[in-house]
Amino acid sequence: MRVIIAGGSGKIGQVLAQALHHKGHEVVVLSRSPSAAPWRMVGWDGATLGRWAEEFEGADAVINLAGQSVNCRYTPHNRKIITDSRVKSTKVIGEAILRSWSPPGVWLQASTATIYAHRYDAANDEMTGIMGGAEPNVPEAWRFSIDVATAWENALKASPTPNTRRVAMRTAIVMHPGAGSPFDMLLRLVRFGFGGQAGDGKQYVSWIHEHDFVRAVEWLIGHEELEGPVNIASPNPLPNAEFMRLLREAWGIPYGCPQTELMLEVGACLLGSETELILKSRRVIPARLLGSGFEFAFPRWADAAKEICQRVETMSRAAA
Repeated sequence: MRVIIAGGSGKIGQVLAQALHHKGHEVVVLSRSPSAAPWRMVGWDGATLGRWAEEFEGADAVINLAGQSVNCRYTPHNRKIITDSRVKSTKVIGEAILRSWSPPGVWLQASTATIYAHRYDAANDEMTGIMGGAEPNVPEAWRFSIDVATAWENALKASPTPNTRRVAMRTAIVMHPGAGSPFDMLLRLVRFGFGGQAGDGKQYVSWIHEHDFVRAVEWLIGHEELEGPVNIASPNPLPNAEFMRLLREAWGIPYGCPQTELMLEVGACLLGSETELILKSRRVIPARLLGSGFEFAFPRWADAAKEICQRVETMSRAAA
């Protein structure tokens, strides 16, 4: 299988490229800053057509993961970069597919589980989930994330690709042991004694183990009946307090200092981030994946956290 990954130099792109390459697939990564890699790297700017579009001819799949990280303060400048990097890359990929003589069979477009409403009462699936943006009493910065996700998916919908199936991957937090990853940052809190609940701890955390993320991508490529929005998340989201308890248990630390909303806001300012990434309740279930027969290798957080912690320990011993 020949797969083109746009924005494949990011953390999730590297996870996916490495896994697909290891399985023997031909991987081509489009990057603004190409560097040496086991797979072929091709330069692009994420906004205009160029020679990179030739890679699309005869490809089995195009996966667009391009987009500036949202782990920053939502200043006007950063908001523009975050939005433009997603919308422009999506539009130009649509143009490249449309101009291909032999277009890719499927276009998997990154989206986010954040597009759903902040809620506790029920889980959001693709058919009955409530879109975010109209919740009462939520910070204005949270609405910005909804606007970005909506613009992202609208750019996909507006791209005329009659011979290419399109899937919007509404992905939850991908958990893997890489340096600087969400799991790495959470584990650091645990190791330094700050791995208690965040805020009241009732907000739901939606997540997916990296192995299941890769398997879900392969599943979407192979299942032609799946198009449109698809939630890429474990079927078992859980409240933050329980999520952190199980992570502490996996690492062997019984107690973690709770973090109040004020502490989180101060910490977010110091780290140049936003509290939305921690405090918004993301309760998402993958109804369409499950309905198509997909089976998760790590459906529960306790098992996923234990497996990743074991790998972190193995990596640490190897580096010592």
